[in-house]
Amino acid sequence: MKRYKIGRTAVALILLLLSLTSFSQTDASIVEFKNPSSVVNPKGYSQAAVIDLGNCQMIILSGQVPLDKNGNLVGKNDMEKQTEQVFVNIKNILTDLGGTMDNIVKLGIYVKDVSQIQSLRNVRDRFINTQTPPASTLVEITKLFREDILIEIEATAIIPKK
Repeated sequence: MKRYKIGRTAVALILLLLSLTSFSQTDASIVEFKNPSSVVNPKGYSQAAVIDLGNCQMIILSGQVPLDKNGNLVGKNDMEKQTEQVFVNIKNILTDLGGTMDNIVKLGIYVKDVSQIQSLRNVRDRFINTQTPPASTLVEITKLFREDILIEIEATAIIPKK
């Protein structure tokens, strides 16, 4: 019998698809929208969607930018400091929701200058498990919602229930 190794992202997607087969428009209890107090309170969206998958929860984070919990920019014109604040925000949200950075299965990274990728990687590697890193996408973009923001990162995590 041939055995296949399935990655964390594939498992997460399979679990999501299985859980959604029983989801109906009227069953709102399967998804909760959260705004942890450890990050800035957004206007018009939620920082995280928490999806009950039975024995675990899928956490889908909105794109995080380098704003502290009071909404102040951290690291003007400094990719390394901005990236660090973004990962601090991701870590804070996951901690508030009962998880850790090791629970991340996917990162979506949007940068204005891909030539600064090494700074991004140096910071990222202080926050993620580099032995089993999450799936990741990096996209260079021309503009984010504010001129002084250099990076935005969205994350998906799977947190086992205790």
